[in-house]
Amino acid sequence: MSILIDYVVMCLLLHSLVLMTFCFNNAATSCSKRCYCSEGEGGGGGGSGGGKTVRCSNQKLTEIPQDIPNDTRRVYLDFNLLTSIPANAFTGLSHLVELDLSHNDITQLESGAFRGLGSSLQFLDLSANKLAHFNPDSFEGLRARANLTNNPWHCDCNLQMAMPRVDLEPVSLTGIVCQTSDPEEMSVQGLAFLLEPDVDLCVVMKRTTDVAMLVVMFGWFTMVISYLVYYVRANQEDARRHLEYLKSLPSRQAKSEESSTISTVV
Repeated sequence: MSILIDYVVMCLLLHSLVLMTFCFNNAATSCSKRCYCSEGEGGGGGGSGGGKTVRCSNQKLTEIPQDIPNDTRRVYLDFNLLTSIPANAFTGLSHLVELDLSHNDITQLESGAFRGLGSSLQFLDLSANKLAHFNPDSFEGLRARANLTNNPWHCDCNLQMAMPRVDLEPVSLTGIVCQTSDPEEMSVQGLAFLLEPDVDLCVVMKRTTDVAMLVVMFGWFTMVISYLVYYVRANQEDARRHLEYLKSLPSRQAKSEESSTISTVV
């Protein structure tokens, strides 16, 4: 009887161990909810074949799924309702080589949005969104090839100054086509800004800075002149008073001598 009990206990323990192992492995590599996962599927944007692919396309998602398996190589989040990409949105996906965020309503990429993907990501698709302002801190450490086309980019001095600060493949930046610009008279609307090297959108800011410096210098010059005029006038007044005092000294001395003479006669 005891042997039978021991056998049953051993079977239960073995069954529990197998179940726990299966659950742990499944939790670590299971597919994200509302997404479809496949193994060994080649990518379409430049990533090498093999590895896990997670497809969350056209699922009306408004946020980045937080349960994407860590061993994922490709993630497709296209044709959803995403409006922004928060910082550290893809932390833990250190094997990711391709990320598709095209055809959403993304207007903002927060600083560090793709943090942690710099060493692995090869292709990033942000086309057909609503990005107008370029934030270089969003692409922190990223050296991938990016598709930035079909966004309402606003070209201004901030964009011009931001471009040299990113490590994206240079061809990526040709996708920034100006829909609006500041100043408007530069006439860069409809042009790929990177391909217009002679356009200087910072010229107005430079002029403004120059004018501000001139105003400050004129202000300081006016203050110095005013101080000098006040100083000269104050010294002139002191000198006049001192001169009057000196002029009064002989008359006082004569009166003293006259008084002495009268006293002697008496």
